[in-house]
Amino acid sequence: QVQLVESGGGLVQAGGSLRLSCAASGRTFSRNAMGWFRQAPGKEREFVATITCSGGSTYYTDSVKGRFTISRDNARNTVYLQMNSLKPEDTAVFYCAADDRCSVLSATPTSYAYWGQGTQVTVSS
Repeated sequence: QVQLVESGGGLVQAGGSLRLSCAASGRTFSRNAMGWFRQAPGKEREFVATITCSGGSTYYTDSVKGRFTISRDNARNTVYLQMNSLKPEDTAVFYCAADDRCSVLSATPTSYAYWGQGTQVTVSS
């Protein structure tokens, strides 16, 4: 069982930066691939980024490439999402999720067994 708690969301002006954190409890974190998803009002949950359990491989949706960076610290049971050059269209609730698999980079929400409660990111123009 993995429990996830996101933090770091907030209100930022366009062009600004935020770093989201997701703290995981449980002894399997270092064996879980992790992902970040987001959901804007009236829209479906969409994939943002994912990272393998070792941190050696990552994958991003096209709209955030070059602006967002996913990373993890297995000693701290934490995964991060550094978001730079934020745009109003990035406004959403951001969720972290854990996959029971280690080395699979999945963009599909149903691949992830565990989810956090989400943290709101609002980008003003």
